[in-house]
Amino acid sequence: MHYHHKKPTKPTSKFFLIAMSSLFLLSLLSLLIFSALPSSAIRNHHNHRHDGKASATSATSIQQACKAARTLNTQLCETSLIQSKQVPPDPTAAQIIQASIWVTTQNLVKAQSMVQTILDSSGSNLNRSNAAQNCVEYLKTSDYRIKSAVEALPRGKTKDARAWLSAAEAYQYDCWSALKYVNDSQLINQTMSFMDTLIKLSSNSLSMTMAYDVFGSQTGSWVPPRTERDGFWENPSGSDLASGKIGLPGDLKPDVTVCKGGACDYSTVQEAVNAGPSNGKRFVVLIKEGVYDETVRVPLEKKNVVFLGDGMGKTVITGSRNVGQPGVSTYNSATVGVKGDGFMASGLTIQNTAGPDAHQAVAFVSDSDLSVIENCEFLGNQDTLYAHSLRQFYKSCHIEGNVDFIFGNSASVFQDCTILIRPRQLKPEKGSTNAVTAHGRIDPAQSAGFVFHNCLINGTEEYMQYYNSNPKVYKNFLGRPWKEFSRTVFIDCVLEALITPQGWMPWTGDFALKTLYYGEFNSSGAGANVSARVPWSNQIPANHVGSYSVQNFIQGNEWIPTSS
Repeated sequence: MHYHHKKPTKPTSKFFLIAMSSLFLLSLLSLLIFSALPSSAIRNHHNHRHDGKASATSATSIQQACKAARTLNTQLCETSLIQSKQVPPDPTAAQIIQASIWVTTQNLVKAQSMVQTILDSSGSNLNRSNAAQNCVEYLKTSDYRIKSAVEALPRGKTKDARAWLSAAEAYQYDCWSALKYVNDSQLINQTMSFMDTLIKLSSNSLSMTMAYDVFGSQTGSWVPPRTERDGFWENPSGSDLASGKIGLPGDLKPDVTVCKGGACDYSTVQEAVNAGPSNGKRFVVLIKEGVYDETVRVPLEKKNVVFLGDGMGKTVITGSRNVGQPGVSTYNSATVGVKGDGFMASGLTIQNTAGPDAHQAVAFVSDSDLSVIENCEFLGNQDTLYAHSLRQFYKSCHIEGNVDFIFGNSASVFQDCTILIRPRQLKPEKGSTNAVTAHGRIDPAQSAGFVFHNCLINGTEEYMQYYNSNPKVYKNFLGRPWKEFSRTVFIDCVLEALITPQGWMPWTGDFALKTLYYGEFNSSGAGANVSARVPWSNQIPANHVGSYSVQNFIQGNEWIPTSS
């Protein structure tokens, strides 16, 4: 299977380099094309090629460092680095990682060109053009995150680099996946094949960065990425799961106001977002009580945007976009979508009211790193909350849905949240099978997962009426593995009677059952009896619970404000 997988200011001369034929590409795509990259994009790295055959010391160093790659990627790791001629004699571990990222970036440039060709040739084919446009955006964001990681590594910000490289690989896979659904030409098939190799190259860079963070700079100690299923937890440096008083700061003052009727600065939320700065300065939008029927997007360049509402159920942003509509993807169905880092929100409801035939219909999607959401409500059915990537913190939120309604490939902590299962929209009396979560980690080196701490898992009042009338036909699970290395844990949570004794459900057959990590610790409530749990789930060892603290899992002590 495929592993579901500041801009530089001074341009320099181009490097032209033709790599060896990759074993993983179709013959038509066997040449890895290295295009131009400004030297400022690779800091602390030699900006000249190391011509001639790799020295014995650099070849040995490459071979040693590539032991950090996933086993199926080892040969590609070694070959691509040797052929890049970017690894100096007697390289440091950091130089090898930088060379690996360089190789990834060159191939990303080629992938962007191929995807643009698909878009340009799509004409009136709506599904293909939308998939290609999504791909263009995914790869643009992937490039941004890779460059951010390159800048972070020399500053010792290894955890940040891991988070950003994790996201970069995820976006590349999202592009591959988008093309899969419109694969009706040789060009798309060739691009998917090239993307498959690109994802593997990104995985190599991420795996080496993880090894560097965990084991240090001595590459002889590096091993392929391991997970909790292998008995591996990263050493916790603290285990205070309660985290104290953290959340939105109490001294936020609005820069602009939004309301209906013309008495405020703006009448729509999107107008207010558009008016905000793109220089990273915090921009607080007060959204007064009312229903705002609109699609809202906070783009990548709009950092530190804050939405303040008048309270859940009072300030409501609503929409009904869904994949049942022509050209709409799951990602694009979101009522509110955020890419700019540092996003915060409090005191509002975000919902998707799409009808029963809509299937995927997202209320909120976030790619905002270091985001804080507090006292917000997310309402939908299938795929309510798409915590797509990067580090997110949800506190005292209310989330409703039924099918996979908290999903994505982010590193998200949900603390003190109420999570309720809703009835299906069609014939709810007939019964249903629901999964609360569907985490989508595609690579064991990705620092992603869902952590639920001190949350309540129950049903809405309406759902519980159906459930109590005939419990046998209603089955509810804590999660199922959307992707191969899905990771979700529930710690100190109250699981009510609607949670089935098995606890977790497969996706299909035995997919991911040997590679996922589903854990519980100190659950309570009528659904917390673990005696009948599926054998591929786990009780988290007490001495490793601290690995999932806000501090350790998302480095929240460095960026989540102290609340009032």
